[in-house]
Amino acid sequence: MLWETISVVRDLPRLHEIASVMIRYGGGDLVRVLGISGVLERAGRVLNWHSSSEISQLDAPVRVRRALEELGPTFIKLGQVLATRVDVFPPNWIAEFEKLHSRVPPVPYERLRPDLVEAIGGEPAEVFAEFDPEPLAAASIAQVHRATLKDGSRVVVKIRRPGIEGVIQADLRIMEHAARLLESEVPDSRRYDPVQIVSQFRRSLNRELDLAKEARNIDQFARHFADEPLVTIPRVYWEYTNDRVNVQEEIIGMAGVAPDKLRAHGLDPKLLAARGANAVLSMVLEHGYFHADPHPGNVLFLPENRLGMVDFGMVGMLTDVRRNQIVDLLHALTRKDEQALLQVLLDWSGESVGDEDRLAYDVAELMQSYDDLQLKDVKIGGLLNDITAVMRDNNLVLPADLTLLFKTLITLEGLGQQLDPEFHMIDHVTPFVEHVIQQRYTPQALLARGRKSMRETLEVLADVPRDLRRLLRDMRRGRVKVDLDLKRLDHFGNQLDRASNRLTMGILTASLVIGSSIIMTVKGGPQLFGLPFFGLLGFLIAFFNSIWIIFSIWRSGKH
Repeated sequence: MLWETISVVRDLPRLHEIASVMIRYGGGDLVRVLGISGVLERAGRVLNWHSSSEISQLDAPVRVRRALEELGPTFIKLGQVLATRVDVFPPNWIAEFEKLHSRVPPVPYERLRPDLVEAIGGEPAEVFAEFDPEPLAAASIAQVHRATLKDGSRVVVKIRRPGIEGVIQADLRIMEHAARLLESEVPDSRRYDPVQIVSQFRRSLNRELDLAKEARNIDQFARHFADEPLVTIPRVYWEYTNDRVNVQEEIIGMAGVAPDKLRAHGLDPKLLAARGANAVLSMVLEHGYFHADPHPGNVLFLPENRLGMVDFGMVGMLTDVRRNQIVDLLHALTRKDEQALLQVLLDWSGESVGDEDRLAYDVAELMQSYDDLQLKDVKIGGLLNDITAVMRDNNLVLPADLTLLFKTLITLEGLGQQLDPEFHMIDHVTPFVEHVIQQRYTPQALLARGRKSMRETLEVLADVPRDLRRLLRDMRRGRVKVDLDLKRLDHFGNQLDRASNRLTMGILTASLVIGSSIIMTVKGGPQLFGLPFFGLLGFLIAFFNSIWIIFSIWRSGKH
């Protein structure tokens, strides 16, 4: 409790800024629910509880997006993560979150240079033959500069912005506290699982803060595409790369998706769209490790209709089990098999399906709406959006590792259609899915699965006697426990624990005051300022205890 108090006091200026922005954009009720207003008002900070008439006329998604932009890099990144939660937010919210960009004014080179010198172990002139102090690009986490190594290799140097880690960690502390309060005090928010969203965001942001992590991602993709001449992955120069600086090969190519401009440079947009789709689908369905942000700025078009991929800060990973589920989902979609699709959704939702019959009906209705369409006219993006809408209507949450995948497939289809208006994602998905399905039933695959199943079965059978003996022994000794996960009871228990702590401290404080008063009347013993030393010490401890109790009560909003 004491550490939380210190943390809140430390983050109070930022908390005031966040609360002010939320109130200005119509989030005053949320600020009150979270208890932020009480903390700030008691700290002597005045909040204006009225938003302007111009802002109040905006739609809720627009207000939230503008508030996130005003709150800065951490919240812009949060909005970008929320843009992947197509299972939680409807399309109009996703469209607004997608407008969030982390482009920010660059840090002046003179301010950046000390961090760069420390990270690379010397002055830029000692490491690079040339270094351009003008940034090539600037984002909320890092900015990029062009450079040339001593051997003539052209590279880009990605440098983390000075001081950004402290700002982000403060914002994350506030977000986690707000998410816990929101989930505890607003029952309707639990279907969105705000604590899990913030936890996912923390992991994502911490990975992005570590520029060496991005370098490891690049090396992983380079190994996967080592034998693929049509896809170029930049080389990492590890001798200059660490958590604050990432030095990698500069890929020279065309960015953007204007077909006429590509044709003018001798490139074939239709072929580029097909190769881009095949490259990302290979990452997803064959490697289980994929570039999670294949927007036009991260895909470069090279001579001979080759592709270059950059910016590997955001990647997704799928386990073998999850990859098989994705294949089953795509196979069900291409065959319009509602039972297979329903089974995949049930696997994802686990035990959280409230009304399985309603879910089955919604899936059947979904597939019915696609009956009159030919396979080539089915848009994967629209279909995935429809599936996530079914999940939202049934209060189901898409597993966190799949949110990036769905977003990637939707982004990829949009990129392909910008390059080629006749691009059909389903045409590229079907061959991959059929190939993976065929691979499942080869003699080698069947034999491997049989061996694995036999081994697991034997292991379970071998453990049965021991597990039964342990269970019976625990039952005889009364050690069998039943755990119930009731969040409201946990919250009540925490409140009761805090109340008992305050009561105990209050009793101790009163005892100290009474005891110190008695000591003050006793002559003799060590003295300070002419008064009994131990009496003064008791009063001093009682004073600080009183301050702690009062501040604790203020924080909880209890008077």
